[in-house]
Amino acid sequence: MSDLEVEIYMSQLINFFENNENDLITLVGKVQKQKFYDFLREECEQNLKEGKDVSLTRKQITDVILRLKIGNLDSYEPDLTNIIQKTKFGDIILN
Repeated sequence: MSDLEVEIYMSQLINFFENNENDLITLVGKVQKQKFYDFLREECEQNLKEGKDVSLTRKQITDVILRLKIGNLDSYEPDLTNIIQKTKFGDIILN
């Protein structure tokens, strides 16, 4: 395995998302596109260092999206004190 595999895989991912831009915007928004690609590259390089396949799993891609949306996942603690969520459709009780 080599860095060339990471480059090929990343170019395929970027090409896919550029051809399906609406899917990318739905996932991460226009502003965070480059940051999304950078995080995906980091995950690919980490897989390479660990001797795994360069391809990313669904969980790894989901973790990257969450890291973009939430920030550091290790320090994330949801607010469980407010069980009523107000939406445009009315109040939803998260019980």
